Amino acid sequence: MELFPYEFRPKQAELVRFIDSAVRDGRPAVIEAGTGIGKTVSALCGTLPLVLEKGTKVLYLTRTKSQQKQVVREVAAIGHDVLCVPMQGRSSCSCPMMRGDPETAAGTPEELSRLCSEYKRRDKDGTCGCPYYDRLGDADIGCWAKTVRGADPEEFSSMCESAGVCPYELRKLLLPMADVIAVPYPFVFIPGACISFVSWMGIPLEETVMVVDEAHNLPDYLRESQTYGITRGSLEKAEHEAVVNGDPYLEGETRVTHVISAVGKALSHALKEHLIDEDGILPPYFLEEELMEILGMSSVSLGRTYKAMFEIGDAIAERKRQSRKLPRSYLRSLAVFLISWSEDDDAYRVKLVVGGDNPGFQSYCMDPSPAAYPLNQCRSSVHMSGTLEPIGGYIDEIGLFDPRRLVLGSVFPPENLLSIYSEEVSMRYEERFQEKNYRRTTELLVSTINAADVNTAVFFQSYSVMDRMLEDGIAERIGRTAFYERRGMPQKELMDSIERFRMSERSVLFCVLGGRISEGIDFPDKALELAVIVGVPFPKPTAKLRALRRYYDTRFGDGMGFVSIIPASRKMRQAIGRLIRSETDRGAAVVLDRRVATLRDVSVVRSDDIVGDVRRFLTGERRSSAVNALNH
Repeated sequence: MELFPYEFRPKQAELVRFIDSAVRDGRPAVIEAGTGIGKTVSALCGTLPLVLEKGTKVLYLTRTKSQQKQVVREVAAIGHDVLCVPMQGRSSCSCPMMRGDPETAAGTPEELSRLCSEYKRRDKDGTCGCPYYDRLGDADIGCWAKTVRGADPEEFSSMCESAGVCPYELRKLLLPMADVIAVPYPFVFIPGACISFVSWMGIPLEETVMVVDEAHNLPDYLRESQTYGITRGSLEKAEHEAVVNGDPYLEGETRVTHVISAVGKALSHALKEHLIDEDGILPPYFLEEELMEILGMSSVSLGRTYKAMFEIGDAIAERKRQSRKLPRSYLRSLAVFLISWSEDDDAYRVKLVVGGDNPGFQSYCMDPSPAAYPLNQCRSSVHMSGTLEPIGGYIDEIGLFDPRRLVLGSVFPPENLLSIYSEEVSMRYEERFQEKNYRRTTELLVSTINAADVNTAVFFQSYSVMDRMLEDGIAERIGRTAFYERRGMPQKELMDSIERFRMSERSVLFCVLGGRISEGIDFPDKALELAVIVGVPFPKPTAKLRALRRYYDTRFGDGMGFVSIIPASRKMRQAIGRLIRSETDRGAAVVLDRRVATLRDVSVVRSDDIVGDVRRFLTGERRSSAVNALNH
C-alpha cells in the first residue's frame, strides 16, 4: 500500500488489497470495477510489491497507445525507481529506415521483421546496413534506462531517433531491466512472437504477473487472432505473382496458376451453393474434395503441391528481402492457407464461405481459451473491466483456473446519471425501417437532442443504421455542428474529430456501439452530457453466429447468452459509461429500443416522456417519475 501515489478514493484500497492477495496466492483475479475507481494505478500497486520483492515483472497487456500512456503515467507517479518500458509492435512508421516507403506501410510485423534483418546485416567490409541499429553497440543501456524513465511511447521513440538509435531494438535491450512492461496483446498471445518476447525479457512467463485491462475485449481478440482465410482479391494477386515469376510447375504438369484457378472455381461453387446472406457453413472437406476433382489429384498429391507452392513463394519473398523490398509473397500466403485448412480438424473451428465485395474462405475460431494459455502459465493474472459481468461467463470463455472474483460498483453518486428508454420504438431487424416505427424513432431522436443545449453523442447499433439515418437527413433536422465516426476512419482523423467535439458547445457526435468512441474515450465535464442510443446491438444472425451459438450451447448450455445478450449488454454499458467520468459529471442516457428491457445488466427505466425527462434532468428542473424510479 506504501507504493500508492495518491489519496485513496472510495473502494480503491479494497481493490489494491484484493489484487495483492490474489497475486501472492498465485491465483487469477477477475474484477469488474466501475469508472473512476482508478483501475490502472490500483492494478500496478497491487502487483508491484510482490514483483519488486521477487525481481520479476508486471506485463501490462494493452490494445491501444492511450492505454500504454496511462500505464507509463501511473508508473511515473508511483516512483520508487520503477522502470516501465512501453513495448510496441513493428510498423513502418516507427522505423526510421522504412518510414515514408508506401510499400512497407502495409507490411505485417513478420514481413517487417524479415526486412529489418536485411537492414541489420553487415556487408563484407563489416558495415551495418542500418546506422540506427549499429549505434546501439556503443549505447550505455543503464544510462538509457534513466533517460527514458517516464517517457510515453511517442516520447521514447523521439528520444531514440534524436540520438540516432533504433527505438524498437532499444526497447528489447531494456526489457531485462524493466519492472513493468506495457505490451501489446500479440507479444503474448501469438506463439511465435511470445517465444521471442520471452527471450528478450530474460525470464520465463511463469515468473511474470499479467494485467489485462479492458478485459471484456479479450475473448473476441483471441477468436479473431486465431481466425484465418483467403479472399478472391488475394487469389488475383497470387495469380499475378505466379505469372510474373514464370508460372512454375508444382506437381507433374500442374502449374501454380492451375491451383489458383481451382481455388477460385471452388470459391465460386461455394458462393453459389452455400452462401446465405453474408456467409455460409461449408460441408466437411468441401475445399479438399473440390480441388481433388478439379485438379485430378489425390490428397497426398495436393499436400505435395501446397509444399512446393510454399517453397516457391518463400524464395520470392527472400529475393525481395535481399533487394531491401517488402518480403511479401501472395503465393506463400496462399500455400500457408491451404496447408492450414487441410490440417484443421479442431472441434472449436467452423469453416465458412464469406460473401461481400471481396468474398473468400474463412476458418473461424469459436473458442478463445486455447490461445489464452499464457494466462494460466504465468504466476498470476489480473483481469479488469468496467463491464465484465457476468464474470462467470468471462472466466469460462477464457478458461481461467481457480480465479478469485470481485465486483465493485460505481464510486460516483447514482443521482448524477439518468438512464431511460422508450417503449414506443424497436430497432429489431424486421421492424427498424417500417414506416411508422422508423418515423417515430427519428422524431424521438431529433426532439431528445433538442431538449437541452448540451454536447450529445448518438450511438447507433450499426454503421448501416447510422448511414441510413444520415442519408435521410437526420443531421440537417437537428441543425447543429456534427462530427462523425466513419467506418475505417484513420486514427488521427478520428482523434482530431473527437478533440474538436470536446472543445465545442451544443454539437452532436454520430458514432456506433462497439466502435472506438464508445470504448476508452473520456469526455470530461461538459464535453458530453447526453447520450442517445439508437438500437440494442444484438449481432446479426449469420451462419458464423449460429455456429458459435451451437458451440456455446454444447459447452456451457447458454449459447444465446454468450454470443448475443452478454456482448450487447457490454456495448450498451460501455457507451453509457462515457457520460460519467468524475464525481462532478452529470449526464443522461436515452435508449430508443424497447428490447433494452430484456438486458438484465443494463440499468434503465421506462419513460413515457423522454423529451421532458431529459430536459428536466439536464436543466435542473423538477424530477419526473422516471427519474425518481431510477434512483430509488
